[in-house]
Formats: sequence, C-alpha cells, structure tokens
Amino acid sequence: MSTETIARRYAIALADVVTKTGDAEHVKNELVAWNEMIRTSSDLQSVFASPAIQHTAKEKVLETLIAKASPSKTTSNFLRVLVKNDRIGDLPQIQERFEEELAERSGLVVASVVSARDLPDGEKGAFQLNLEKLTGRKVEIEYGVDPEIIGGVITRIGSTVYDSSVRTKLENLREELAAA
Repeated sequence: MSTETIARRYAIALADVVTKTGDAEHVKNELVAWNEMIRTSSDLQSVFASPAIQHTAKEKVLETLIAKASPSKTTSNFLRVLVKNDRIGDLPQIQERFEEELAERSGLVVASVVSARDLPDGEKGAFQLNLEKLTGRKVEIEYGVDPEIIGGVITRIGSTVYDSSVRTKLENLREELAAA
C-alpha cells in the first residue's frame, strides 16, 4: 500500500474525529509541533524507524514525550495508534494530508501561483476571483516568484497545473521546431 493511501486513510479518520469534537485547529497545530519535534531529532527518528527496537520500548518513548508535552487527548491517542501500527514515520505525509482534508471539508482550496515578478494587488485580486469561479470554492492562494519562468504564471490547484509561463511556451516552440 502506498504512503499516500496510508496517509489519506489516517488523515480522514482523524479529520472525522476532530470534526465531531470541534478540535480541528488545535489538533492540527499539535501535529505540526510533533512532526517538527520528530523531524529535528535524529534520535527520535532512529528509535521510531528501527526494527531492532522493541515495540514496547517505542511506546514507552512516546508515553514519556506525551507526559512532557501534554498534548490533547485526541492527539495523544492518534500518536499512540501511529506507533502501535508502525506508522509514526508517515507522520509528515499524514499531517499534510490531514490539513488538506480539513481545508476540503471547510470548502477551502489552496492554490499556488508562481510568477516571474511580484504581482500587484490588483492582479492578485483578479487571480482570486478567477480561481474561485474556476473551482466553485473559496481559494487561499500562496504566491511565489521565480524569475526563471521569464513571464506569465504557473498555477497549481491540488494536482492540476496550469502553466502559461513564457519559459514553457519557448520550450514547446523549441520542441516543435526540432521535430519539423
């Protein structure tokens, strides 16, 4: 089973729980903190990833961390399930998918717009309106700048990419000329 499938299943299950309890934002923030703590500690990564370390020892390490950090009951239980099922190593993907699931459920879509230069507010507003019409949902846009695209923009919504960059148009033209 792929990591994406696993992450989606855990994320959906957690989203179901926090939606009922109304604790979504708090659990989301706690998962970010736990993910960062594990990511920045090579010792924790080694302990949780090692097949040589007994499962009970991993659970004890987690319980010690939970006692010190005092996360919510939902987050604590979720982390226990991950350790029990040897999925704590998938926490980065699960956390990312969890945030996407919460955004989806709230009717929010996150889009990325990369341009060759910083866009003026008027153009950002136009992008906002066009993307909301296109998706039929509220859109949160993350803007970026990449001078190498020369001009135009690259817009990414989920797995869909709209590439109207000058760089891509030039590459396509070059391929057409080479094939002719």
